[in-house]
Amino acid sequence: MGHNSNLLPTAPAAAAPRDARIRYWLLRTLVVNPLFRLVFRGRVEGRPPAYRSGPCVVVANHGSDLDPPLLSCAMGRPVAFMAKQELFHVPLLAPLIRGLGAVPVRRGHVDRRALDHCLAQLRRGWLVGVFLDGTRRASGMVERPRHGAALLAQRSGCPLLPVAILNSHRVLSRGGGLRLRPITIRIGAPIPAPANRDRQTMETTSQHCAAVINSLLTGAPLPGPGPEQGS
Repeated sequence: MGHNSNLLPTAPAAAAPRDARIRYWLLRTLVVNPLFRLVFRGRVEGRPPAYRSGPCVVVANHGSDLDPPLLSCAMGRPVAFMAKQELFHVPLLAPLIRGLGAVPVRRGHVDRRALDHCLAQLRRGWLVGVFLDGTRRASGMVERPRHGAALLAQRSGCPLLPVAILNSHRVLSRGGGLRLRPITIRIGAPIPAPANRDRQTMETTSQHCAAVINSLLTGAPLPGPGPEQGS
C-alpha cells in the first residue's frame, strides 16, 4: 500500500487556538517548569520543534506518570498526548494533563476515536505525543514498542521525533514513592514517516524509533549542535 491520500497539507502550520496556548503557557510557566527545573534539576538537550515548524509525532519512552507534563513542557508548545484513560481520574494530575493537551486512550485496544482525534490535531499543526510502549516500564527503556505512532505518522505524512526521558522511572516508580533525582530530556533527529501501512513496515519503523530512543537514553550523541534549552 502506498502513502495515504489524506496527507497533511504542506502549508505553514497554524498555531494552536489562543485559549489552548494560554492554558499551556500558564501551566508550563507556573506549575510544570518550576517543578522540572528547580525540584528535579531538569535539563533539555537538543532542539524541540520550532513554534511554527509544522506538526510531528513525538515518540518517547515512559517511566512514570510525570512524563506527559514534563515532555509537553520540554517541547515548548502544546502537545496532544495519547495517555491512558486511567490518568484522567487522578486528582491534580487529570486537569494538568488535560490543560497540556492530553488525549485519553484505552490500553490494549485499537482506540480509533483517540487516533482520529490525534490526526485532527496534526492537521491543525499541533504536535502529538505517543509513549512508544503504551505503558510505563520499570527499566525506563523502550521494551515492546507498539505501532500506534508509526500509524499516525503514515496516515498524516508527519515525521516521528524520538525523545528520551532519563530518570523519571527512578523519580516516581510504581509503589516506590517520590524520589528527588535529576531528570534530563534528550531530543533526537526526526525520522521520516513510513511509506506504507503493511505490518513489516510498521514493525520496522517502530523498532527503529525504539532503538533511537534507547540509544539516547544510554548516552548517544545528539544529532547536531544544540545548546540546552531555556525555560
